[in-house]
Amino acid sequence: MEPKGDLRERTKSFALRVVRMFSTLPKTSEAQVLGKQVLRSGTSIGANYREAFRGRSKAEFIAKCGDCLREIEETAYWLELLVEANIVSAGKLAPLRQEIDELTAIFVTIIKKSKN
Repeated sequence: MEPKGDLRERTKSFALRVVRMFSTLPKTSEAQVLGKQVLRSGTSIGANYREAFRGRSKAEFIAKCGDCLREIEETAYWLELLVEANIVSAGKLAPLRQEIDELTAIFVTIIKKSKN
């Protein structure tokens, strides 16, 4: 089990990786529109987890972790569009996609265990 601070750092690190990826995108309208969506959802994960971490009740914690999961899924969607629109190669986004898969598994586990 990770110490509680590790997931806060991990989600912040992911957000910083998303910021760096955004800064390398082409300056075309399409790339910038999709990139801003990734930027918004990818950086929201950590912010929502920090709110969950400070939740006043178990129900609030679970709800905020659900918000994290929704933002993770949205980030995955925008990354898929960047690849399928041939704006960024799949290989370049593979590390972010891997982290999305791992964060999804972590948050699904947190939510399931918290509900029990």
